[in-house]
Amino acid sequence: MYRESFYRYLMTQRNPDSYDEIAQFANNAFLDTTFPKQSQDFDELSQYLEENADYLPSMTVFDAAWQQYIDAMN
Repeated sequence: MYRESFYRYLMTQRNPDSYDEIAQFANNAFLDTTFPKQSQDFDELSQYLEENADYLPSMTVFDAAWQQYIDAMN
């Protein structure tokens, strides 16, 4: 079964005019040149964000976005 990368899914959530936390996460991830764009792995992405994404106010935003991603892929 094909599943797109988390990054590709996240880019569908971009909205520069939105104050939604996931939209803001997507907007900032778009500008992050080292974001692991091909990854579908929760642990890899979580570690990357914890170590590198000072633009993410809380990991709960990633958790919510990840759950939406999983739901969309099923």
